[in-house]
Amino acid sequence: MAQVRAKKNLGQHFLTDNHVACRIVESLTSNIPNVLEIGPGMGVLTQYLFQSEAYTTIALDIDIESIDYLKNKYPEHSSQIIHGDFLCADLSTFFGEEPFAVIGNFPYNISTQILFRILQFKNQVPEVVGMFQKEVAMRIAAPPGSKTYGITSVLLQSYYDIEYLFTVDEHQFAPPPKVKSAVIRLTRNNVEKLDCDEVLFVKLVKAAFNQRRKMMRNSIKSFCPETGFSHPFLEKRPEQLSVGDFILLTNLISLAQCK
Repeated sequence: MAQVRAKKNLGQHFLTDNHVACRIVESLTSNIPNVLEIGPGMGVLTQYLFQSEAYTTIALDIDIESIDYLKNKYPEHSSQIIHGDFLCADLSTFFGEEPFAVIGNFPYNISTQILFRILQFKNQVPEVVGMFQKEVAMRIAAPPGSKTYGITSVLLQSYYDIEYLFTVDEHQFAPPPKVKSAVIRLTRNNVEKLDCDEVLFVKLVKAAFNQRRKMMRNSIKSFCPETGFSHPFLEKRPEQLSVGDFILLTNLISLAQCK
């Protein structure tokens, strides 16, 4: 099998630059020996992961053509090359309850879904290094006050410190995407659980940014008591609030709802 055909419905754009691939793998810094690679494609990252004695790598891909290609290329690692969908796979079958890092040139059409799935395993995943569409990467890493700061920024930054590492040009892929790409690193912070009602927190963040042009008092008014509730945060737009501000606001609303 000479190569894997890139499939548009799977959002596949195969990285062809080995220097960039090596740089992505070297961006793993947590010293966690277990690594899950999502969407290995033709194995441009996989080759460096398999070469390293520091890692026990599982390569997971939904594309059976990629799986067949990699098993043929790395027969000695055949048991580590698994056909499956990360969004619904039983991750406990890979590393049990041990921590594992996640790496990948993530399919752009499901990259945000991948991160939200990782959030479900946040206490088991101390580090993520991934390639994203540049616009998405900037949104994930955006600080409060930025025009790109939004739902994804707040929810991921609640549990991870996020670094924008470097930009990757279109010509370094086959087929080349129509946008630039970027690599970011997510490192688990020390927050085991948010100091608030986490379900209400998520609802509040989503409601606020779904009407991001409005002041908070208008976008989240359905959560607030009709009378007697006031706070300076309500006179701001959602992008002006930090993760800590949303946590505080969640607690204030929880207390007000209980009165």
